[in-house]
Amino acid sequence: QLQLVESGGGLVQPGGSLRLSCAVSGATLDPYTIAWFRQAPGKEREGVSCISRSGDTRHYADSVKGRFTVSRDNAKNTVYLQMNGLKSEDTAVYYCAATRFSLSFVCTQEVASFDNWGQGTQVTVSS
Repeated sequence: QLQLVESGGGLVQPGGSLRLSCAVSGATLDPYTIAWFRQAPGKEREGVSCISRSGDTRHYADSVKGRFTVSRDNAKNTVYLQMNGLKSEDTAVYYCAATRFSLSFVCTQEVASFDNWGQGTQVTVSS
């Protein structure tokens, strides 16, 4: 059974950086499209970024474009989210999720498209 475990969250000052990791086990990462989501208190879960199984397609929410970068290392069964220029509004629990599409270049940030989720990692941006 596919399992996802996020790590790398923490407390950081505004303008700082964090790199989140999503370690996949129970199966190889290769056939899966991966997305990052976040959920702040009192708000709905929202898509942050996704990366296709080929790695060729990456999408970002408008709020994080130019600051966040998603990447994958299939050899390590891990997906990363590099977050730079963090702002207080980035504070949330961050989740990674996996799903499979028949087309290698497809990725999406729609919550309903994903059926495998990690437990989340807290990111707090505060001075």
